[in-house]
Amino acid sequence: MTGTRRIAWRVLMIVALPAILFAAWWFGSANSTNFLNPPLSRILEQYAKFWFSGDSWSDWPIITETVPGLTRLFLGYASALVVGIVLGVAIGSSRALRAYVEPVLELFRAIPPPILVPIFTLFLGIGDEMRIAVIAMGALWPILLNTVEGVRGLDPVLRDTAKAYRIGGVRRITQLVLPGASPQIVTGARQALSIAIILMVISEMFTAVDGLGFTIVSFQRSFAIPAMWSGVILLGLLGVLLSLLFKVITDRVLAWYHGYLQSQRGGN
Repeated sequence: MTGTRRIAWRVLMIVALPAILFAAWWFGSANSTNFLNPPLSRILEQYAKFWFSGDSWSDWPIITETVPGLTRLFLGYASALVVGIVLGVAIGSSRALRAYVEPVLELFRAIPPPILVPIFTLFLGIGDEMRIAVIAMGALWPILLNTVEGVRGLDPVLRDTAKAYRIGGVRRITQLVLPGASPQIVTGARQALSIAIILMVISEMFTAVDGLGFTIVSFQRSFAIPAMWSGVILLGLLGVLLSLLFKVITDRVLAWYHGYLQSQRGGN
């Protein structure tokens, strides 16, 4: 199969199921008179009418309502990424520290992230600080726990080799620990991204003045059901774009790992 045909086949595999689902939704709801389940054609009409309305593109709600939420998402997620990796490397590298803090980590992991919203509201108020903190705290645990497991699972031969060559300190972390644990760290970061998006929307549903969560709830409270569904579609598309962006970045970070796996499979 040539390169062009391979790319075309992969694109077809990606869009086939969404296209089938949208077609089923379109035809299944075409004659709907249910107030809560309007035809998809009306939803798409509201999508174009609301999200792209304004004197200039900078006034479009798709910009004014998504950028503040994405900014909070980025700050919270980046904070969780830094703190989770630093703590994960420290805990994963020390058996004594791991035994000491592991019960506490399991305790915090068992707490559902959405419950953090009312708790953080009490301590941080209703501003952006609260929403960023909620996102960071919810996204932290998958990154932290996977980093701990990734560091624990490092090949003992590599550890002994680094010790024999007296490779320690920052050099050992950057050249041995982080690359070796990176597949597990990426797994945790992927899980954390989904949690961060959920918490971004949930935190915007409480006492916010902008954001997708705030807009969707406003539509629901004013019984603008087609517009509400258009917000849900926009949120789904945003999740897909963030997932694709994450995959592009992590494919570059883990290029060495994918090459290693391919070599183990005999280049197939």
